[in-house]
Amino acid sequence: MTYLILIVPFTIVAAAVTVLSATRPGFGARLRASALTAAVLVVLTAIFDNLMIAADLFTYPPEHLSGIRIGLAPIEDFAYPVCIAFLAPGVFALLPVKARGR
Repeated sequence: MTYLILIVPFTIVAAAVTVLSATRPGFGARLRASALTAAVLVVLTAIFDNLMIAADLFTYPPEHLSGIRIGLAPIEDFAYPVCIAFLAPGVFALLPVKARGR
């Protein structure tokens, strides 16, 4: 199984939760905040993944990668921070107000 295939269910869940949260107040602001968060996380991932790979802390089997890289970091590494940047606020927005602690 390749890392790209492994990412698909996470991406689907993140997209579905984000779309479902569109019915809750503040969707536009939440989407902008998620996009900014995703951008910051992508930059941090690029920096630290490249440093860790360069330091030989870990490697990836090439047969499981798409071959697209940002520096030394495979593009697949960037999907998880982007997914969580949209998934976490969406889940929080979908929680009942009582469960959010308000």
